[in-house]
Amino acid sequence: MPKRSFDELVQLMQTLRGPNGCPWDRKQTLPSLKPFVIEESYEVVDAIDRDDRASLAEELGDFLLQAIFIAELTREEGTFDIYDAITAIHDKLVRRHPHVFGDVEAKDADQVLVNWEKQKNEERKAENKSVLAGVPQSLPALLRASRLTEKAARVGFDWRRTEDVFHKLDEEIAELHEAIDSGNASHVEEEVGDLLFTIANIARKLNVNAEEALQSTNRKFARRFESMESCVRESGRNVDQLTLVEMDALWDEAKAAERA
Repeated sequence: MPKRSFDELVQLMQTLRGPNGCPWDRKQTLPSLKPFVIEESYEVVDAIDRDDRASLAEELGDFLLQAIFIAELTREEGTFDIYDAITAIHDKLVRRHPHVFGDVEAKDADQVLVNWEKQKNEERKAENKSVLAGVPQSLPALLRASRLTEKAARVGFDWRRTEDVFHKLDEEIAELHEAIDSGNASHVEEEVGDLLFTIANIARKLNVNAEEALQSTNRKFARRFESMESCVRESGRNVDQLTLVEMDALWDEAKAAERA
């Protein structure tokens, strides 16, 4: 199968959006494409997690299509096209890598990050933007908490020791208990948020990706629960017919089977 070029894909998108193109593609708007951008991003991540290179190639194509689709809409409105976007990221990469394209030294990856953040801060200062600018509001909450605190930590706003964050965790747990005792639902919600935010900080201080850690636990929970369901079906019953004691026993069996 002959390989297609980037320009061919751009032209194909323009044909689909053209007068004789696809009614669905012609109907799309920037807001309508947002769910697809998010979905395709997660499907790329899922293919990486499954170590499935064939799926990854396909999902990267779907992901690339979203960028081209969005850029075609903005080209039609006369603001910018996909080549403007490519130029912007090309220039940014050169600007943010002075250790490669300039005379700045970076002996290791950590120093690269320091230089990168310093360059970003200079750009933000010129544009009067916050240090936290660039962290999308639409990120999953746990991931956004991690990114916000990473940004703040890079300018020195951080706990000195991991142990200090654990003290904060104890404090937040106590405040959550107080909120529960008060019976104030909005206060409880606020304290749960504070607790989760603190846990995200603990993960960051331990160099653990909080989002990936929780996703791993989600997969583990689903795997064990499905194993439990399978055992129950073999006995001719449904999970909701079991007592909690029976469920706990099957759960322990599923855990033991994984560790064996």
